[in-house]
Amino acid sequence: MTTDSSSTSTSAAGGGISTFKGQERALRADRLGTGGLLLSVLAATAPLMVVAGVMPTTFAVMGIVGQPLLFVVLGVVLILFSVGYAEMSRHVHNAGAFYAYISRGLGGTAGAGAALVALVAYNALQIGIYGIFGFEVSGLLATYADVEIAWWIPALVAALAVGLLGWLKIDVNARVLGVLLVIEVLLVVIFDIAALADPGKEGLSLHAFNPDTLTGAGVGTALCFCIAAFLGFEQAPVYAEETSRPHVLVPRVMFFAVGGVAVFFALSSWALTVATGPSAIVGTSQKQSAGLLFFLTESRLGGTFTDVLHVLFVTGMFAALLSFHNVVARYAFAMGREGLLPAAFGRTSGTSGAPGTGSLLQTVIALVVVAAFAIADDKPVGDPTAPVLQLFTWLGNIGALGVILLMAAASLSVVVFFVRRGAAGAQAWRLVTSALSGLALLVIAGYTVKDFEVLVGAGPDSSLSWVLPGVIGLALVAGLLLGLVLRARAPEKHARIGLGNEAFQLEKAASS
Repeated sequence: MTTDSSSTSTSAAGGGISTFKGQERALRADRLGTGGLLLSVLAATAPLMVVAGVMPTTFAVMGIVGQPLLFVVLGVVLILFSVGYAEMSRHVHNAGAFYAYISRGLGGTAGAGAALVALVAYNALQIGIYGIFGFEVSGLLATYADVEIAWWIPALVAALAVGLLGWLKIDVNARVLGVLLVIEVLLVVIFDIAALADPGKEGLSLHAFNPDTLTGAGVGTALCFCIAAFLGFEQAPVYAEETSRPHVLVPRVMFFAVGGVAVFFALSSWALTVATGPSAIVGTSQKQSAGLLFFLTESRLGGTFTDVLHVLFVTGMFAALLSFHNVVARYAFAMGREGLLPAAFGRTSGTSGAPGTGSLLQTVIALVVVAAFAIADDKPVGDPTAPVLQLFTWLGNIGALGVILLMAAASLSVVVFFVRRGAAGAQAWRLVTSALSGLALLVIAGYTVKDFEVLVGAGPDSSLSWVLPGVIGLALVAGLLLGLVLRARAPEKHARIGLGNEAFQLEKAASS
């Protein structure tokens, strides 16, 4: 292979191959340590949004008191998933994470299908948050500044701000995310302590951890609500190329993240039941809806604390927006580098080393989708069918379904990967945990599809129950077709799917 020395040279930075004008085919290494990686990952879980939004909704819609126990159960399932996933991360370092792992186990065509699913799912998760973000900001301005603005104005401003930050160095992003995350967690912990110190009429009841609270037809759907609260922990391998010791840091951060999230959410949801009393949590949640947390802090911690909590609710959503944006940009970068997207996406921007084209793509998609929902918005803001709220529920659940399916496929891929390498004996217990978690995740995915109309608040005969999950199905079919086309017409590109920067290092060695 020959190269034009005027436009292409080898770069030492990040071990990558420079293509032109400072752009590289590898993300810059040594940008994230354990702390930065952990904060970048945890920011996507948006702890305050979960406690103030997801938990009251689950109590109210599903009528299940045992939500704290559900977080424990899901924590166990996801730790089982993480055992094999973390071991795989020691062998594969690729910003395409899910699809790279699936490619290594199930082949390039399956990897191409996973890549499109991941791109659609994480875009949906990120863009959906703009709906609730704009809704909350417009509400805050009306309440505290007596200024009435449409929800889509702060949503579009946030999209531009996130896009700008996406072009910066990832360590700068990590610091922004870290500050917002730490403040969020501290405020929730203060509420938890206040609730336990001043419980409702039933005292410090542990009834919410009683297995009897999980009986009933709504448990499967409640699992779908709750697993969405964990989404983000699985992103650690996406940043593997930007750490100095990915084989050590990525597994460490994943276990810290999923374990910490499970404990934190189990305790916080229990604190909600203690504050109202287990027998009253469902009724109070139905009455207060997303205002439950603020209603409970007002009487225990005062108006000032509650006002601060409202503001941090918004900044926490912004942190989640930025975290998911970074992930989407890196998936686009990995796909561009391996021929699944145009080559321009597979290059980093000059000084920051960030995947600039992928960042720009995600920003443009977000702006277009938010604008489309804004144009369609002809209903009062408080109307539950208003597009501003549909943006959050529709896209959020589309994204959650996609990620659950990706995790299930990744679990299968872990098993196949190590069996093919002749390591089934040495990795036996990890293969068992991967198989168990994969089956559990498929069950949750089945409930998600079955009860999709409940998750998005549509009627039982609504076409949304198959149209919205169908978006993930279409992405999978499109990705598989792309993989088949590459295998037939460009086998060298097909063979490179999932290899990431390794393919270019091999290419470099072969040409020297």
